[in-house]
Amino acid sequence: MNTENKDLIDEPIKATFYYDIISPFSYFYVKQRHRLGDKLEIEPVPILLGGLFRATDNQGPGEIAAKRPHTYQYCVWVAEKLGIPFRFPEHHPFLTVAAQRLLAQEKANWAMVERAFEYVWVEGKDPNLSWADFCLYIGLPSNTLKPNDPAVKAQLFANTNQAKNDGAFGVPSLVIGKQCFWGLDTIDWVVDYLNRPGMFEETSYCYAGQVPNGL
Repeated sequence: MNTENKDLIDEPIKATFYYDIISPFSYFYVKQRHRLGDKLEIEPVPILLGGLFRATDNQGPGEIAAKRPHTYQYCVWVAEKLGIPFRFPEHHPFLTVAAQRLLAQEKANWAMVERAFEYVWVEGKDPNLSWADFCLYIGLPSNTLKPNDPAVKAQLFANTNQAKNDGAFGVPSLVIGKQCFWGLDTIDWVVDYLNRPGMFEETSYCYAGQVPNGL
């Protein structure tokens, strides 16, 4: 095999990671993304989770009384198992519009994205209550204003709409080609899929994706 062909074979597959810093599971995913190795070239894309929920007739666990404490305590357990720092912010859920717009405006790379998550889930802070500190924490001047540019607003809206079109209904969502993998626990599934790219053409997967609704 010549070097040129080998380089083409080894070229990483492009993928999109949809996130909102409101999500503790997205934080866990960011901290575990190394498990995907170098097979993927993942672009982090900020969306507005509330907008995605509305667009897909969905609800977050923070909006369901019985599910809220169970999910939040489960997050504490997950962090313990993963061995990563974790602290709930002052209140949750909270509005992330300004922060997500800022990340969209700055075309945030992985370093900035990770810092933004750490501000919420390690420092335990709501960016709205300490905007200047949040900006400094992610590497921007403390006098950075909350984005109000119509183009930035439109970009975040477009990102959210694209996430829906790509099959996302929550975060974290990783999209590879036409496949959307939702949730922290799908990292292993992604690894298997990369080693078995014809997975979704197999009979059992095709059937499972088209099972009729009996209700």
